[in-house]
Order: sequence, then structure tokens, then C-alpha cells
Amino acid sequence: MSGHNPAGQTLLVRNADMLVTMDGNRREIRGGGLFAEGGRITAVGATGELPATADRVIDLAGHIVVPGLVNTHHHMYQSLTRALPAAQDASLFGWLEALYPVWGRMTPEMLRVSTLTAMAELLLSGCTTSSDHLYLYPNGCRLDDTIESARQIGMRFHASRGSMSVGRSRGGLPPDSLVEDEAAILRDSQRLIEAYHDPERFAMQRIAVAPCSPFSVSRELMREAAVLARSFKVSLHTHLAENDNDVAYSAEKFGMTPAEYAEDLGWLGPDVWHAHCVKLDEAGIGLFAATGTGVAHCPCSNMRISSGIAPVCRMVERGVAVGLGVDGSASNDCANMLGETRQALLLQRVGLGPSAMTARQALELATLNGARVLGRDDIGSLAPGMAADFAAFDLRSATMAGALHDPVAGLVFCAPGRSSWVVVNGKVVVEDGEVRTVDLPVVLERHNRLSLQLVSG
Repeated sequence: MSGHNPAGQTLLVRNADMLVTMDGNRREIRGGGLFAEGGRITAVGATGELPATADRVIDLAGHIVVPGLVNTHHHMYQSLTRALPAAQDASLFGWLEALYPVWGRMTPEMLRVSTLTAMAELLLSGCTTSSDHLYLYPNGCRLDDTIESARQIGMRFHASRGSMSVGRSRGGLPPDSLVEDEAAILRDSQRLIEAYHDPERFAMQRIAVAPCSPFSVSRELMREAAVLARSFKVSLHTHLAENDNDVAYSAEKFGMTPAEYAEDLGWLGPDVWHAHCVKLDEAGIGLFAATGTGVAHCPCSNMRISSGIAPVCRMVERGVAVGLGVDGSASNDCANMLGETRQALLLQRVGLGPSAMTARQALELATLNGARVLGRDDIGSLAPGMAADFAAFDLRSATMAGALHDPVAGLVFCAPGRSSWVVVNGKVVVEDGEVRTVDLPVVLERHNRLSLQLVSG
């Protein structure tokens, strides 16, 4: 299941103007390259130090090469409802209330096509690994639909079996028509783990258990989900402390802060990552740091729906694993991981000053830290023994003109560029700026037709 390439298949990347390793020494190699066999990196260094030939040779003169970016939080189906007028100017709860009825009309085909679209957009921004949090299943939709699309396009995928079980009639936010029976949720979560989860190193596919949020599931489901996940040794994921209303809901319903609620339910530990944590207090940061609990920081979404500025620098300072997430394309309207990296840097500087975060620290959030959040030691850096997952960006573009004295900083500070090459598990997925594994124009045309159909009802 791990998606190993044939043992003899070799790949040589050479002559990159800059190769950013994110290895233990954070080497940045001018004129660098790497050699991989069977999808695994065996050598990294200056081009002259590498083997001279391979089954596939990619000359990346004029490019910067970075480890594949890691997206730790997304709702890919939401690409169908970008910039919806009813939700353009709302905060979190109003935004959800406007969109729930629309999402309730989604079909399995819409789910498959929106996942392909979201993954293509991510790949074209240099992302090679993504999680996805699917928490509603109307009209026969299944998590299997997203897994099928990931296999088709060739992205490394952490599929999170989300769920909602507390509707409005029981004090929750979602309409009753979109919630599920809790026993059925747990059964389907187990089915998916047994059918698709690959625990091995270099796995292309993993499953996480992911009840949606404190305002849409019961305490019992949260506890039972944690027991189930740990019995199968898979990760746990949910939304937490996203905005002031989220914190107020936890105080009113549970008499606890969000972090206390997570602790009470067994939702802390290195096998858990929470999305947003914009309003995580100092005590909560301490709990996360002490237990190895991860955070998916989603700066564009947090700004778009006015949730606030997450205390990312403080979290990192305390040792919390913080990765980046684009979040759903209805609260961000963009699934560009390089853009998210830039925004993470800018937002921390708005809150804390011009030296709050450097370009290299932001890029580390998007690579090494994202891998750590997802519980992986095989992605996020370019070094022998790591997966051959990387992205290359053309330094000769207009957006990078004048930044060649420091191309690493330029990649983050300048306007996000389109990836020229993306390799996942040693396989070329984007070549010369085009996705090679699907016919993207056909996918996008179908996506737009389905989006209009969904929105118009």
C-alpha cells in the first residue's frame, strides 16, 4: 500500500540555482541537486557530487528547489462554493449557517471533481502532501470519493473522516439534515481505517479520525473517536478555539476553555492536531507544548472571516508543532500553500513587529513543521532516506526579478509563483507548470458546471 516505485527507477535533479534542504543543518546549496531511487532520496549535494545519469534527469538551472510543502488543514469540497455572496462578509458561525444548506446538495461526483480541483491547485503551488477534513456526507457522498481522486492525481494524502452529530434541535450549529448517527460514524471510521490506512513509512495514504468541532459533535463522540483512533494507531483531528464565539460556546456548554475541553476528552498528544487555535490561551499553549499536540495554522482563513491572529510565534517558542493549512476554499478562496506561507509571515509581523518571523522560519512551518504535525518523519526535508517529494519554482519570472541575491527569502516575500515542477514519491506530477496526471482543463470545466448547479440549487 505504500506506493513504492520500482526499485531500479532512478531520478536525478541537477543544476538548481538553489536547493533548500531543510535538513538538520538547514543547508542551502547553490548549483545543487539530488538523486533518488525507487522514490527515496539517496544523495543530496552539489551537482558535481551526484551520479551523472539516471532513468529520468531533470535539469533545474534557473530554479529554486524546496521540499514539497505540507498542507495540514483543508476542506476540498469547498472549492465548489468560493466567494458565495451570502457568505462573503460573515464571521465563522454566520458563514457556516449560510453555507450548510448549499453543501447539503453536494453529490459524489461533485466531491470527486472538487477534490481533483483542490489538489491540482495545491500541486501548482508546490504542495505535495495534503490533509483533507470532510465532515458532511449528503446524497451518498463518502470519504472514498476523495481517496479515489488523490490516487488519480498522485498527491500524498491524509484523509480525515470528519463528522457532525449534534444538530440545531440539540443545541448544535448544523441543520439536523446534515448530522449523522454516532454509532454509524464510528463504524464507518473503522471501515475506512481498515480499508485504506497505510501506517508504513513513505505511505501515500493515511486516515485520521476527525469529529468536526465542539459545536457540532457530542462529548461522547469525541471520547469514543479518540478510543477508536488510538486502538488503530491513527491520528485525531478537529477544529478548536477558532474565534471568540467558539470560546464562548465552550464556556457556556462545557464550563471550560477549548484547551481544557480537549484535555478532558483525551484530545491531547502527538497523535492529535487541532485546526486554527487562534484563541488558544497561555495555559492552553502550555498544555499543547507539554503533550506534543499539533496545530494547523490557517492565516488566510483567519483573516478572511475575521477570527484574529493566532499566537503562532508564542506556540513555536514554547515548542508546539505548528504547520500551515489553506483551510476550505470558501473561507480562504485560494488553496495556494506558497501564498499561505507568505501570509503566515506577514500576519505575525502585523501582530508582533517586523522581526516576528523570518522568511526561512515561515518556510519551515510549511515543510518540516507540517510533516511533524501530521506525524511524519519521511517528508518535509530533502536528505538521504527521505521521500523524493519536492517542488521547483522558476527564478526567471517577473515576480522574482531583483530577488536573486536571496532566492529563499524571495520565494516567500515575493508574489507566490506557480510551480514549474512537482515530484511526489519520485514521480513527476507537475512538469513545465502543467499538471500531468489529469486533464486539468476538462476537470475545471466540469467543476465550474457542477459549482453553478450546486449553488443555484
